[in-house]
Amino acid sequence: MLSENEIKELRAHLEKAQNPVFFYDNDADGLCSFLLLRKFLGRGKGVAARSYPDLNVSYAKRAKELGADYVFVLDKPVISKGFVKELDETHIPLIWIDHHNMKMDWKLNEFSQVHAYNSFSNGGEPVTSICFEISRREEDLWIAVMGCIADHYMPSFSKEFGKKYPSFWGDVREPFEAYYKTEIGKIALALNFGLKDSTTNLVRMQNFLISCRGPEDVFLETKENASFRNKYNEIKKKYRALLEKAEKHDNGRIILLEYGGELSISSELSNELSFYHPDKLVVVIYKKGVFLNVSMRGKNAKKVLESAIGGLEGATGGGHEEAVGARIKSEDLVKFKKSLEELGK
Repeated sequence: MLSENEIKELRAHLEKAQNPVFFYDNDADGLCSFLLLRKFLGRGKGVAARSYPDLNVSYAKRAKELGADYVFVLDKPVISKGFVKELDETHIPLIWIDHHNMKMDWKLNEFSQVHAYNSFSNGGEPVTSICFEISRREEDLWIAVMGCIADHYMPSFSKEFGKKYPSFWGDVREPFEAYYKTEIGKIALALNFGLKDSTTNLVRMQNFLISCRGPEDVFLETKENASFRNKYNEIKKKYRALLEKAEKHDNGRIILLEYGGELSISSELSNELSFYHPDKLVVVIYKKGVFLNVSMRGKNAKKVLESAIGGLEGATGGGHEEAVGARIKSEDLVKFKKSLEELGK
């Protein structure tokens, strides 16, 4: 958790901002963090940060194009020095709110206009939870819960949400249980799918969600959310088909799914497969171009991944003990799979 003084500082920064631009990580935690601050402040523009792994200099240029007088970066653990330098040279304050172990090739004290707030060393609560501490708008409780459970975190205010919206909750105790078995979880998953749409439709989704009074408004059939509902239904169909395919590739110890195409949903697939198969190692491989993206879940997943990619040239990867991701060359797929088989014996 952040201290009360840090929360007060963040509120003060927000109140000073007349035309803030919010860059948020391209997932439900990032989106919900933006929604909470935008609804609290009543002004500002949101931009999903789709660059990986860092927030690069192109986003700083975008902030200037949008006339930003303040920039807030939400749930993005890596920011390039070029991004920070571009803002600093034009005297635009940068407020960085995160909950990861921040990684940078520059130092915070290099730039006077950068203010970082991070919960990593004190509980690691998601940015959505931090933003709800800032806003404390009870009418936005549903948004706060969505961002938290989508980031595998059960917030202290979940009981309050359950009392206020019993039909959207239930007798759940774990965050992913809430994510996969409740109506509010269904909406949170829909947000993750909606973030994969075009920039134009993403802006429409943002505006629609800002206008929603509660979770019951999200799936109403209106013209304002038509593109969002269409994208959700389109991806949900593909997603369910891939989950069924994965179930057929279970050797008793490892579930290994390979797929290709334009749609990258490896993280979402591996999370749900791991939830329903907690005793197995789940490996989802997304094939596109010369590199493959790997999403792995399960006991000792980090150690398994490190061993599996250890001898592969140019392979990168990392994450938490039981949830990791990696990038390997497509030509190394056979070697990678063979290493997994050996490690699984």
